[in-house]
Amino acid sequence: MLILHRGEFSYVLMNLYPYNNSHLMIAPYEHVDDPLQISSETKSEIMALTDQSMTIIKQLMNPDGFNFGANFGAAAGAGIEEHIHYHLVPRWRSDTNFMPVLGHTKVLVQGLQESYDELKKEFDNF
Repeated sequence: MLILHRGEFSYVLMNLYPYNNSHLMIAPYEHVDDPLQISSETKSEIMALTDQSMTIIKQLMNPDGFNFGANFGAAAGAGIEEHIHYHLVPRWRSDTNFMPVLGHTKVLVQGLQESYDELKKEFDNF
């Protein structure tokens, strides 16, 4: 796992199969499959880590927007059903082009390790 930051109740990590450059996940340490089972302290920290992550990505990559969300349960598309996590995906106006639409292929302009190294420096300073 490419962990960028560890909080008291949750942590930030790189997605190994990113939808876009700097696609992050924020996950609680608790292994639960329902967000209603997460403590209020953990929920608060997840949102704080999301804000921190957005700030860092904005400084480094200048995205035009973000997608933030989660899939709870297999029917909703959860890939790791027994351990919920939240996705933070930076978006640019130009990131939907002919490759994903026609070729079902996504071209990322930065490698996973390169993104991790750049982000990790900023998270270490937090």
